[in-house]
Amino acid sequence: MDYSKFLSDKVQSIKPSGIRKFFDMLSTMKDVISLTVGQPDFPTPYHISNAAVESITKNKTYYTSNSGLIELREGISDFLRRRYDLSYDANSEIIVTVGGSEAIDMAFRAILNPGDEVIVPEPCFVCYSPLIEIMGAKAVPLYTSVDDKFKVTADKLRPLITDKTKAIVLSYPNNPTGAIMTKEDLEAIRPIIIENDILVLSDEIYSELTYGRNHVSIASLPDMRERCVVVNGFSKAYAMTGWRLGYVAAPHEIMAQILKLHQYGIMCASTASQFAGVEAITNGDEDVKYMTEQYNRRRTYVVKRLNEMGLECFEPEGAFYVFPRINGFGISSEEFCQKLLDEKRVAIVPGDAFGEGSEGFARISYAYSIEHLTTALDRIEEFVKELKG
Repeated sequence: MDYSKFLSDKVQSIKPSGIRKFFDMLSTMKDVISLTVGQPDFPTPYHISNAAVESITKNKTYYTSNSGLIELREGISDFLRRRYDLSYDANSEIIVTVGGSEAIDMAFRAILNPGDEVIVPEPCFVCYSPLIEIMGAKAVPLYTSVDDKFKVTADKLRPLITDKTKAIVLSYPNNPTGAIMTKEDLEAIRPIIIENDILVLSDEIYSELTYGRNHVSIASLPDMRERCVVVNGFSKAYAMTGWRLGYVAAPHEIMAQILKLHQYGIMCASTASQFAGVEAITNGDEDVKYMTEQYNRRRTYVVKRLNEMGLECFEPEGAFYVFPRINGFGISSEEFCQKLLDEKRVAIVPGDAFGEGSEGFARISYAYSIEHLTTALDRIEEFVKELKG
């Protein structure tokens, strides 16, 4: 039976995730050390998990408001104010979502029309361009480089803006590079965004995981709140990936449209996850501090080892990834990663999974124990020596 005639042409044209491709290979192989997935190896802190358990045992298993539990939205509002100097009304400007991914999807659906253009800095997480294209809009890549520390600069942004430009995605701290945008970096592009009257989708899921300096949200800069959609969540900072709990914050005019989509497509996030979220955002600061300190140790170790073996590595300032160059061996990034997997049983993600401009790099997650990382890096070092030989 020819199913292609029953399926969406747009969906059929979209490539599957390059991250999941390598991750899925692992299920068929033995003795593989994976550094592929951005998933904390820490368990969800007990007091957070226990809050969910208690909600279930007390039969709090009902639907919540479409926007989410009011106590969770109030907690998020307070968190954004005290951590990032952002002010959002818990009643009309915050929605709890099924992970940050749903928030991104709903934001694009709410703002995009066919023919619109969205500037997407690369390297970047894999979801932005496909979700933009599903809406009949066009993702316009902005190629950042290691020379600019993978930041968006005014010189690279300005030439890409056309009369069709609706928005720009800012995903900092960045997956896969670990780059951040400082206040000074954001202030340099702010006038261009305002002058050209475009929106910003600011994906700040790694905002709590920074090293040496605090995260700055572009929405906190003068005249930017009104044109920003801020996405964040609980997965990375609180080791709650499987809880699928995120949120979106934006002016109520935008949020009213996002809420309609959320109502019809999702209804509400898991009630148990939301009660866990209340506990996390209220009493989880020390958990985040501890995990960030451990990631920082791992970051320093991994960067040092990679540089010593000749894989030039930009030093990340956020998230829990490194993005070393692997282009000195006469093979593509996918070939490098496939050979590493086949010959040394170590799985990492080829750079081209994060955009065409990311060829020649690979992403390595250090959200794993030092012991796990050491074994993997020993194998990578052996592999690199053999390639050089």
